Order: sequence, then C-alpha cells, then structure tokens
Amino acid sequence: MAVVCERHDGPPILGTVRDISIGGAFVESAELLPFGTTVVLVGCLPNAKGDLRLPGIVRWTKADGLGVQFALLGARETHAIVSCLR
Repeated sequence: MAVVCERHDGPPILGTVRDISIGGAFVESAELLPFGTTVVLVGCLPNAKGDLRLPGIVRWTKADGLGVQFALLGARETHAIVSCLR
C-alpha cells in the first residue's frame, strides 16, 4: 500500500507499507523520521472505501524504513486492517 506520512513539523514523506497489523506498520521509505515523531499514514487498503488516516508514532527505524505504532484507531480503520489480514 502506497502511503503518505504526514507530520506536523515538516513536509510529508512518501512510503510503502510492507507489513501491517492492528498495532502498527512497517513503512519502507527513502527518507527516515526520528524516533518519537508523530505521524498520520494516509493511504487506501484494498478493502477500504477511500483513503484511511492512521495516526501513529515512529518507534524504530532501519536503513530502508520505519516502524510506526498506531494510536487510537476508529472502527472503520480497524475493520479495514483486520479485513486486509484475512
């Protein structure tokens, strides 16, 4: 899933979700964000109707991307992620 990682203290970065669960996601990206950065992942999961906005926080980084732990998700977002995992 292609995503835009929005952040309040800088321009958004582009990435690709390579792994997702109800708790978070790994976002492959050429640009990395520091630990603790608050982000909103914006993108469309296969079973979702339109873009989802998934709030989270950067918990770790690797050379090719970053791990985002999701914050509180709504029913629509939770349903879309669970449907994707089936």
